[in-house]
Amino acid sequence: MVCATESTILDPEDIVLVTGAGGFIGPSVIAQLHRHGAGKIRCLVRSSNARVRDAIQGMGDGVEMMTGNLLSREDCAAATAGAKVIVHLAAGRGEKSYADAYLNSVVSTRNLLEAAAQQASLKRFVNVSSFTVYTNSGKPTPDVLDERCAIETQPHLRGTAYDYAKVKQEEIVREYADRLGLHVVMVRPGHVFGPGNEAITARVGISTFGIFLHLGGPNPIPLTYVDNCADAIALAALRPGADGETFNVVDDDLPTSREFLRLYKKNVRRFRSLYLPHALSYALCWMWERYCAWSERQLPPMFNRKRWRNQWKKTSYSNEKLKTRLGWSPQVSMAEACQRYFKACRQEGSVA
Repeated sequence: MVCATESTILDPEDIVLVTGAGGFIGPSVIAQLHRHGAGKIRCLVRSSNARVRDAIQGMGDGVEMMTGNLLSREDCAAATAGAKVIVHLAAGRGEKSYADAYLNSVVSTRNLLEAAAQQASLKRFVNVSSFTVYTNSGKPTPDVLDERCAIETQPHLRGTAYDYAKVKQEEIVREYADRLGLHVVMVRPGHVFGPGNEAITARVGISTFGIFLHLGGPNPIPLTYVDNCADAIALAALRPGADGETFNVVDDDLPTSREFLRLYKKNVRRFRSLYLPHALSYALCWMWERYCAWSERQLPPMFNRKRWRNQWKKTSYSNEKLKTRLGWSPQVSMAEACQRYFKACRQEGSVA
């Protein structure tokens, strides 16, 4: 438990609700909330399978698990009852359908917000979003992405259901905050990696046509190790003075895409890859976009200029606001985080 003098908005008996507690980030967020002084944590999960149950029950006293679905208004009312802080991790992931992504990220969030608004003593609602919401164009500081940068206004043209749903999720959170006076904090992590999420981020490249297309090249990759990200989320939930703010989460010492891919091949497994320079990858995205329009979307719009700007345009990333306003710093160095990640990748490969 953290020192009792650490500043927090919680009283000793206050309940913190964590949605999506059984997901990749959930257990780490629970552990960090405990470390920063949260004594009562309610964990909402969709299903209490053995892995999730064991992970949450092992968190110690003061942690309770509740099974429910955010698409149920009754479950939302039960989960939010008495909660003083809500950390909203749950979101639709992996859905290829825009309708499914919208249902599991936007409708579920609306239900949670409406239930939360009934709690007169609610102190804060933390929505965990993503870097995918940024346009990454027309930035106030050229080449640097920070919290001042513009949000995508046409997410349906990005070509991925997840990106679309995350933008719409943020929109509804801000709408309810303005209309109902909720105290909201927005947290936008980069790519969260670590044991349990072994896939190479698409910001490095994509496997297609039997080869790995390396698209990132010299770009820094906006990585945040799962424990470091969870610590940032916990601080955003508990520290005074964060209401109404947005915080980007990326670690220090970010590797470039080229460095990360080289380390992955050295430490995990070797495979064929083909580097596409930025001008060529941009041109291919433009041609894909044009053909998609010409064919009346017979070819899915997976590659387009909006996605290129968000994921593959050369960009630097800032975590200065997170450090200065919340006192955050990475607990796990990038070198150590990569070694833990590569070890998990090797183990996952040996199991497969």
